[in-house]
Amino acid sequence: MLDNQPRGTIVIEDLEIGMSRYLLKVVTDEDIELFAQVSTDHNPVHLDETYARDTIFEGRIAHGMLTAGLISAVIGEQLPGHGTVYLGQTLKFMAPVRPGDMVRAEVTVEAIEHARRRVTLATRCLVGDTVVLKGEALVLAPSRKFD
Repeated sequence: MLDNQPRGTIVIEDLEIGMSRYLLKVVTDEDIELFAQVSTDHNPVHLDETYARDTIFEGRIAHGMLTAGLISAVIGEQLPGHGTVYLGQTLKFMAPVRPGDMVRAEVTVEAIEHARRRVTLATRCLVGDTVVLKGEALVLAPSRKFD
């Protein structure tokens, strides 16, 4: 996994609108198989190439929530980072992610509510120039004062 910042924490007092972090990850066959085991989602569109060829995707695709999990990784490891608590997430799946695709998961600070430690984050994943997932997250950010 490749990312643009070291892992850790950016406390709410240091967050700024427009601050952004990302990671890059190649989604592998093993990732898809492990996600199927953990989630118990064994839909053949993810695991069976012969079956998947006859679907609208014309081949295997990664689980959408596997891709969404990369957003969680950026939030939990980079922005805001360790100590962040997810409060909500919207997701819109725009295009499939296939085995071997390099996914760029991005998170950008859109709004900060200091009094309640709430941060709204724009979230998206891309494969090349194609947005494959977009949404918005609401998180409880760690604070220098309380954590």
